[in-house]
Amino acid sequence: MTRALNRLSAVTVKNAAAGKHADGGGLWLHKRDEGGGQWVLRITVHGRRREMGLGSIGDVSLKEARDEAEKWRGVALKGLDPIKERERERREAERRLHLLEEVAKDAFESRKAELKGDGEAGRWFSPLEIHVLPKLGKTPVAEVDQIVIRDTLKPIWHTKAETARKALNRLSICMKHAAALGLDVDIQATEKARALLGQQRHEPENIPALPWQEVPSFYGSLDDGTVTHLALRLLILTGVRSMPLRFCRPEQIDGNVWTIPGEQMKGRKGKTTDFRVPLVPEAMAIIEQAKPHARDGYLFPSIKKGVISDATMSRLMERREMAARPHGFRSSLRDWIAETTDTPHDIAEMTLGHAVGGKVERAYKRTDFLDQRRKLLERWAAHVTGQNGQVIRLAESVGRSG
Repeated sequence: MTRALNRLSAVTVKNAAAGKHADGGGLWLHKRDEGGGQWVLRITVHGRRREMGLGSIGDVSLKEARDEAEKWRGVALKGLDPIKERERERREAERRLHLLEEVAKDAFESRKAELKGDGEAGRWFSPLEIHVLPKLGKTPVAEVDQIVIRDTLKPIWHTKAETARKALNRLSICMKHAAALGLDVDIQATEKARALLGQQRHEPENIPALPWQEVPSFYGSLDDGTVTHLALRLLILTGVRSMPLRFCRPEQIDGNVWTIPGEQMKGRKGKTTDFRVPLVPEAMAIIEQAKPHARDGYLFPSIKKGVISDATMSRLMERREMAARPHGFRSSLRDWIAETTDTPHDIAEMTLGHAVGGKVERAYKRTDFLDQRRKLLERWAAHVTGQNGQVIRLAESVGRSG
């Protein structure tokens, strides 16, 4: 039996004349006049002879052809048709290639250009990444229906209503993207799931904030000099939102002033105005520590590419089993201002980058209270670094600046 198999060698395959050459066990080499050739397995299934192509000699070696022949002979011995089984395996492989997580990533990539900074930072993708893909990512997109969507989002449908809504909307986009790719999906599955989930309880979701009294302890724990720790420290010291901080570029900093481009300021539509952030000595020291980490023009890059994400900073707090989140430090700062200082309303709001007054009033009020905000943030820095901050009085200086 051994002599009946493996009759060919690599040399004979290469030098064989045009025609059919048997290797044994039903494996044949069909050599063409021009030198190319094809591997063919002859096999009998239920009394019917079948010929199964195993690939060209340019793509499949003699050893690989023998391995394939042995595999499919084994399938035939079980009474199955090797050709039909191979087609079934191919269909299964194609289905695995169209897993929801792959479709979601492709949909995200196709929309990055229209997402501005959010695309690079991953905020569009995070509702899917956190709440959908851990459960459904390995599911073929063709098998994603309203039932599995409902079961996935039900735990957060009311408790994290806005996040759940975003996740469902993003998933709807992914399903439509899959349909555009020619995949067999139910593009109405998300709307059906919405009907099954029912009306959300519209309770506002306040981002948890750390009490201002506890900020110094947390700030002091951010001491390992990593991008994440440095980014969180600067976030706390300046009171800015996450997006401008994550997209901070060294050239935006001139001396002890950081100028944030207007398009990165939330809620500013139409003609945008840049926003100046006073940098106190502690903040300047953090920036100097961050500069060696800078990459691709960003002060706080991610490990792979682009900038550090919101999720990266949030996960640090999650791992410490904290309810608070990075955005909440703006509330910590605002509460500290209200409870320990007599800072005028306009300065307090401007410190957080909020628009102050109506459109006409803002047109005539040209000051941004930079000096007053610097004094305020110096006291805030003294507090978060563990020094004993005292009540500050800015009313007189405001009167002089008007």
